[in-house]
Amino acid sequence: MGQRDKEDANGKPVKYDPSFRGPIKNRGCTDVICCVLFLIFILGYIVVGIVAWVYGDPRQVLYPRNSTGAYCGLGENKDKPYLLYFNIFSCIQNTNLMTAVTNDLQCPTPQVCVSSCPESSWTMQVIQVPQTVEEVFYALNRNFCLPGVPGNMSVLESLQQELCPSFLLPSSPALGRCFPWSNNTPPDLPGITSNISQAISGLLDTLNARDISVKIFEDFAQSWYWILGALAVALVLSLLFILLLRLVAGPLVLVLILGVLGVLAYGIYHCWEEYRVLRDKGASITQLYFTNLSAYSRVQETWLAALIVLAVLEGILLLMLIFLRQRIRIAIALLKEASKAVGQMLSTMFYPLVTFILLLICIAYWAMTALYLATSGQPQYVLWAPNASLPGCEEVSLNKSCDPMARQVNSSCPGLMCIFQGYSSTGLAQRTLFNLQIYGVLGLFWTLNWVLALGQCVLAGAFASFYWAFNKPRDIPTFPLGAAFIRTLHYHTGSLAFGALILTLVQMARVVLEYIDHKLRGVQNPVARCIMCCFKCCLWCLEKFIKFLNRNAYIMIAVYGKNFCISAKNAFMLLMRNILRVIVLDKVTDLLLFFGKLLVVGGVGVLSFFFFSGRIQGLGKDFENPHLNYYWLPIMTSILGAYFIASGFFSVFSMCVDTLFLCFLEDLERNDGSLDRPYYMSKGLLQILGKKNEAPPADKKRKK
Repeated sequence: MGQRDKEDANGKPVKYDPSFRGPIKNRGCTDVICCVLFLIFILGYIVVGIVAWVYGDPRQVLYPRNSTGAYCGLGENKDKPYLLYFNIFSCIQNTNLMTAVTNDLQCPTPQVCVSSCPESSWTMQVIQVPQTVEEVFYALNRNFCLPGVPGNMSVLESLQQELCPSFLLPSSPALGRCFPWSNNTPPDLPGITSNISQAISGLLDTLNARDISVKIFEDFAQSWYWILGALAVALVLSLLFILLLRLVAGPLVLVLILGVLGVLAYGIYHCWEEYRVLRDKGASITQLYFTNLSAYSRVQETWLAALIVLAVLEGILLLMLIFLRQRIRIAIALLKEASKAVGQMLSTMFYPLVTFILLLICIAYWAMTALYLATSGQPQYVLWAPNASLPGCEEVSLNKSCDPMARQVNSSCPGLMCIFQGYSSTGLAQRTLFNLQIYGVLGLFWTLNWVLALGQCVLAGAFASFYWAFNKPRDIPTFPLGAAFIRTLHYHTGSLAFGALILTLVQMARVVLEYIDHKLRGVQNPVARCIMCCFKCCLWCLEKFIKFLNRNAYIMIAVYGKNFCISAKNAFMLLMRNILRVIVLDKVTDLLLFFGKLLVVGGVGVLSFFFFSGRIQGLGKDFENPHLNYYWLPIMTSILGAYFIASGFFSVFSMCVDTLFLCFLEDLERNDGSLDRPYYMSKGLLQILGKKNEAPPADKKRKK
């Protein structure tokens, strides 16, 4: 009765099907409604991109504008890519850094496009005031006045109308703007106080990254080929590690498990020694205040609790080794079988490049669409005066729209100018800008999840064709990866879109929750914070579970061609009927892949460190380490690249293990080793399970 209830709860075992010979070829389209919805959504996503392209202008973000609204580095200012502020200190006097950045770094001061930033300090002298602009500026190659200022205009008049700067500071371009060097002393001008000097210093520290960026560029130019060499080493190490698992999987897993046991044993010993010393001293938790958290490491109860926890973990691991040793052997055999499958289909190891390119396209399309949408409005300019209370400014309508091309030179209000305010919010695209951005974010998540689902389903189809080949490698299809790719796109686009949509909705909920938490962080009470953390934790667990369910559902889709819901149900029931095997295989695989990543990334990191730091001597002139400003830069780049390469390779191997595992579980339920129902698993797995086929494989017959 209990066995029957268990079967009803976890589903019935798979029945034998004499026509089944691996991934079904005669299949139909699945989840057609989801496929149609996904295609309609993609068409809408394309329309959003077209609307953004029509109304948007990314030049508003990529290029600075001068006081007339013209772009620096484009059109008539093609040879003048940098923007110079006449009075950079007004940026600090009237706004903070974040406001300046969000307003396109616009400041209430005249701005002019220049071909190069000032290289030396200069301040207007009293004797130069009666002279002409030609004598003070143009003749001395100080081409920093606004366009169209005549050379015969007096300097005094140009200063009164703010057509030319009254001082210059040695500057360097950053973000397309000329920012003074950080070691400059501001000139002695009215309105420049010590606080403003400190503020401009902070601005310079934030934005003036020219020296660092140039050095970084030089380092990459000097070391890029060595970085590529390090990445090639990572690729070779990853591939060798996976291919050699068929030989060393058993000993390697044993060494890793013993290593974990050894670490726990040392932790128990260390905790006991600390506990014994503190016990003899009489250091107890009763002597501490509750808020003195740093002192908990100096009381005996802390080390006793840690000792108990480590001892329990050690005991659980030892019991697992004793009672689950058979399942550990099965997991090791499946790892060896996965290594053989990858060796037979090496093209699968490079499929992550296809996934990477598709992901890059999705991200680039979303980024460009978001950029165009953000710049879909026309720039708006308004009148501004530094002091609206001065005589002559009462009759001026400040904050009124104006044309930056028309200079406010005849106004009686001192310092009146037309400055940038923001982008207009009128028009259909601008009024629905927020909704379009939400649509774009949803499109980003959905397309990214669909691309990842496509990769998982394609790889599952290729590896399933390896397992269900009775005589390996003779019965393996000629192009298993290509066939699986075409089959998945042709029949199961809707199923992949369905699974990706479910995951996308959960991820969007997490994004909304994070946004709400960020907005309410300063006002919520501890109870609300606790509730928010619980919601976030639940959504995180739900996302992990859906990823696990989707992954196994895609394997079933690749093998049987059923729709998403049926495939997810069958996969989940199959795993629940073999829950102990699932846990053991999952943990053994995680441990092995973690060690593999550690080996590849650590090996490349150590090699890069010794090479780029010049610690390897005697390699000859051709292999001499380059002279770098920051030798850690190529090291970190090599480590990061090695991690991504190892993750790509091991993700394929992990998918192979999961696919072979599900096929193995179905093989156990579907077949019994008889002449009519032989097992498809390897001879190593048959020996571990104590089973055999009455009809041996063809290669065994040939040996006889």
